[in-house]
Amino acid sequence: MKGKPATIDGYLAGVSPDKRAALEKLRKVIQSAAPGAEECISYSLPAWRLDGRMLVAMGAAANHCALYPMSARTVEAHKADLKKYETSKATVRFLPGRPLPAALVRKLVKARIAENARGRYRS
Repeated sequence: MKGKPATIDGYLAGVSPDKRAALEKLRKVIQSAAPGAEECISYSLPAWRLDGRMLVAMGAAANHCALYPMSARTVEAHKADLKKYETSKATVRFLPGRPLPAALVRKLVKARIAENARGRYRS
């Protein structure tokens, strides 16, 4: 990817077709789970903000794609659901050919919405 993207579409245009397809599906699920969320770019990644607070982000790396719940609490709280995926503090990695299930993404996004509503949005 060359330069910093200004939009999510710009970001997606710069990734490989397999990763773009996986991230486009992820984008649709995030939008359906958080219809009031605003798309933005944060730290050069596609992200969503709700009520002025960061909600989630997504991205592509050399060998995987990732969903960033932006919360270690959310990842920890759902570790049983995430056992099939590589995770770290606030990241869930997946292969483009093995995307995250829509139900799991919705669950994580709804958990982040609830966490933000409680005022605990920092990792």
